[in-house]
Amino acid sequence: MEQFGREYARLCAAVGAAPQEAVLRRLREPSGARGRLDLAAQSLSLQTCSALGRLLPGAAPFAALALGDCGLSEEGVRLLLHGLCSNTTVESLDLKGNNLRTMGAEALGKLLRQNKSIRSLTLEWNSLGMWEEGFSFFCQGLRANNFLRRLDLRNNQINHQGAEELAMALTQNTSLQELDLRWNNIGLLGGRALLNCLHSNKTLKRLELAGNNVPGDILKAVEQALDHNQDREAILSEAQNQVNILSKEVLSLKDEKNKQFMDFVNAVDKHKEEKARSEKMSVARVSQLQDALDEQYSIMNSLKTKLQMTEAALALSEQKVHNLGELLNAMKQEQNCVAECHFRELQQQKQEGADREGRLLQDLSAASEKNLLLRNQVDELERKCKVQQDQLFQVKQDLTNTTAELKLRAMEAEERLETEKRRFKQSLEDMESLRVKEVDRMTQHMEASERSMHNRIQRLEAIRISLEEELSQVKAAALTERGQAEEELIKVRSQARLEEQRLEHLKEKLRLMTESRDEAQNCCLKQKEMVAEAQAKAKQLSLYADGLRRRLDELQQDLASKEEEKVTELNKVKVELQEQIGHLEAERAAQDGLREKIAALERQLKALSSNHREALLDKEGEISLLLEKLRMKEAEISRVREEEAQRASFLQNAIMAYVQGSPLGTHSSRK
Repeated sequence: MEQFGREYARLCAAVGAAPQEAVLRRLREPSGARGRLDLAAQSLSLQTCSALGRLLPGAAPFAALALGDCGLSEEGVRLLLHGLCSNTTVESLDLKGNNLRTMGAEALGKLLRQNKSIRSLTLEWNSLGMWEEGFSFFCQGLRANNFLRRLDLRNNQINHQGAEELAMALTQNTSLQELDLRWNNIGLLGGRALLNCLHSNKTLKRLELAGNNVPGDILKAVEQALDHNQDREAILSEAQNQVNILSKEVLSLKDEKNKQFMDFVNAVDKHKEEKARSEKMSVARVSQLQDALDEQYSIMNSLKTKLQMTEAALALSEQKVHNLGELLNAMKQEQNCVAECHFRELQQQKQEGADREGRLLQDLSAASEKNLLLRNQVDELERKCKVQQDQLFQVKQDLTNTTAELKLRAMEAEERLETEKRRFKQSLEDMESLRVKEVDRMTQHMEASERSMHNRIQRLEAIRISLEEELSQVKAAALTERGQAEEELIKVRSQARLEEQRLEHLKEKLRLMTESRDEAQNCCLKQKEMVAEAQAKAKQLSLYADGLRRRLDELQQDLASKEEEKVTELNKVKVELQEQIGHLEAERAAQDGLREKIAALERQLKALSSNHREALLDKEGEISLLLEKLRMKEAEISRVREEEAQRASFLQNAIMAYVQGSPLGTHSSRK
């Protein structure tokens, strides 16, 4: 804010004007992050308005600007509002009591068309309604604005034409929520125009019409329309909340299904890893068995060589039979030991094969349990889908019931409307006949009274001429008293000016009252002169003239009261009929809105159900693919197990056949 004050002082110095101390003092006051610049009741000069108008475009260090009762000129208002047109931070503007005229109203219209940050605008005590062209520009700007939330137009002398312009602007405005029109002169026609605009405006929540001579039934209808707007907004927010809740539930279901699918994929990956690990172990075990077989082959080859050497020794020397027999016994023992070792190794290999088979069986059982768990989860998902389908069916049933009830209510409302139309037509015909009779009677009475009054006025005219002659004689004597009376009038007028400055909101009424008071004072002075100087005859004539005036006023008041009673009765009947028609139209509009909401909800439910069904079908296809993969993996595991069993049996048979078919085995069998 201090930087803003320095810029203001610099701009004032640039144009050769001294900055106002009151403005500088307000700018130097500390303010918060979103402060308020209060210049109310400060008489701002044109140079100050020009400097502020050049500083306001863009971002200002305050969010509220108060310029009430500043006595702004037309050019000053134009400069300030021109600067605010491109401002982006001011959200509240107060221009109360500045007597804005046509140029100010046009500048306000331009501000409303271009500014996008102001949310609250106070224009109290400005008499904007007196300038029809300027107020029309203001209403055009309000029509194009979609950012203003609150508008205060109290005590602006807005008549029924201004209210109609304002109503036309409100039909296209979609942002205004609060409008204050208290203490204007809107009347019956303006109230009807505002009531009609509420049928198309669905955003206005608060409309103040006190002190506008608007009938109570129209005020009630306006309150009902505003309540309908509030109910509509509540229904829309509730529907939006329901849509958000449904979307959140759908997203949670999708997340849950994705999580389950990822868990299943992780389980399958773990199973693949375990299978690869078991295959690696089996390959390592087979390689170990192959190495053992190679060792056995090498041992058997060495034994064969030894046997050949012993046979050659036996063929060469039979004499060494006893020694060779002992040697053969030793070889038998050694062979038995080797056979026992081989048998133990085979038994150990069988035990290891059985253990491996048991582990594979355990893995298979674990995989089958996981498969059962997955099937249970799939069943659970199917049950949830069935429950959701039942809920959707219940919602559709409720929607059909509500549509049927709404159709019945619409038929009943149309029947009531027809009966009310017939009854109102009959009452209008009766009232029209009564009005024609009463008007004929009153015209006859008025003609008679006019003739009598014409005669009396002629007689009074003659008396007035004689009184003027007598007054011309005493005119010289009354000059001194007239001077004193003029001095008193000057004092009274100065007091009236002071009262007009203090009470601007009653300016028009005070003007009328001061004029009537001046006329009454002149009459009183004339009567004083006549009483002081005139004769008793003049007094009697004046009293007689006053009596005639009172009689004429009484007759005029009686006639006006009767006319007003008729007009009020007709207005009441018309307003009642309009209110009933408005109620019926509001009910029909509400029914149409409910039908549209029901159709929209049905479309949303259909879209959600179709999306849900597609997601379920996708998940079911993925689950079936995963089950098929699992069956293929189980078949592959069983095939690998059978191959390992065949390999183990083949190795066992080969070892047994090798042991039995070796030369050592045949030699021992021969012995």
